[in-house]
Amino acid sequence: MSRYSAEFIKEMPKSDLHLHLDGSLRLTSLIDMAKRTQTQLPSNTVEGMKQLVFKEKYANLAEYLHCFQYTCAVLRNMENLEQAAYELAIDNQNEGVNYIEVRFAPQLLIDVASGIDFDRVMHAVNNGLNQAKQEYNCSEAVLSSQKPPFAYGIINCAMRMFGDKGFSPYYTNLFQLMRDFAPIDVIKLAAMELVRASVRLRDQAGIPIVGLDLAGQESGYPASKFKEVYEYAHQHFLLKTLHAGEAYGAESVFEAITECYADRIGHGYSMFIPDMISDPAITDKAAYIRNLASYIADKRIAVEVCLTSNLQTNPLITDIKQHKFKDMLENRIATVICTDNRLVSNTTVSNEYQLALDNFDVPIKRLKDIVAYGFKKSFFPGSYVEKRQYAKQSLEYFDRVASRYGFI
Repeated sequence: MSRYSAEFIKEMPKSDLHLHLDGSLRLTSLIDMAKRTQTQLPSNTVEGMKQLVFKEKYANLAEYLHCFQYTCAVLRNMENLEQAAYELAIDNQNEGVNYIEVRFAPQLLIDVASGIDFDRVMHAVNNGLNQAKQEYNCSEAVLSSQKPPFAYGIINCAMRMFGDKGFSPYYTNLFQLMRDFAPIDVIKLAAMELVRASVRLRDQAGIPIVGLDLAGQESGYPASKFKEVYEYAHQHFLLKTLHAGEAYGAESVFEAITECYADRIGHGYSMFIPDMISDPAITDKAAYIRNLASYIADKRIAVEVCLTSNLQTNPLITDIKQHKFKDMLENRIATVICTDNRLVSNTTVSNEYQLALDNFDVPIKRLKDIVAYGFKKSFFPGSYVEKRQYAKQSLEYFDRVASRYGFI
């Protein structure tokens, strides 16, 4: 029997710092949105979509990512996009998540020919999230300080890899305009445009764009190729996370930190697998991993852990207890429990905590540390003083909940 009940986990304050908007729609809403935009789906029923697209298990990462073609298609409609952002915030609020950082790739949704540019995309997402925030924070529980308020930030994802057609109208048009450029140069240009536009809209419109992410295929597209993009973010006080160590070895995490100034690491799972190190210059793989883990722990670079997602995309993990979350805990790395994709992985923050706490030894003090990292290592859209106060408020609420359940 688990020492932590589902009721306790749901009630305690939580965050989600690795949360893809386009992977976290309500399935019923996706079907309605597809009808509204005349988007063809493999099935028009929840049961059919679960059988054909959004499965409990996937053969590999490629099958997992296949799901996004349907979600991105319906989100190129601004009404749908705003609704998806609003519902995502509501779904988190309903399970006790009071801080989220919603990430997505705006350039997958831009369609200039239809009048959908970067600014419209960002305003639609922010409008949906902000509406849900205002409604929640007007509740009696928040106004009376019984519960901490809801807050959010937006992380924009640059894509490591895309082709000359099929990814989005924006990327297709960019390749046509730059047909004499090498593909990687087109990809890097799109990433640079994204970070510049993100800083502009943050500063001029006040949209809480708090961070930059690098998503997509790791192998063949190392973080070092995007060093200039991350330098621009670094120089303009835009915080930085990267997908690293999801499908490539420890070198990917090392590059994210040393070349791209990473404040956090998305996934980091394969960092602890010696066989996934491919650099021939690394002869003592065990020592390399040991030193890297120690450095990350010492610098308090948080790892965004997505257990269910890793289980679904990595066929080598046959049992949750094989997950390298155990190594992260043993190395005292700052870990944050996240969902990755609520729809694609059929999960919630509460489910991810339950999975972690049922399968790994996490005493109450360590659990509070993990919860705390979700607030203290966040890219909170305010000053450091304001973030500290918000974290303190959330952790005081954790203590009250833990006390009611007899833990402290």
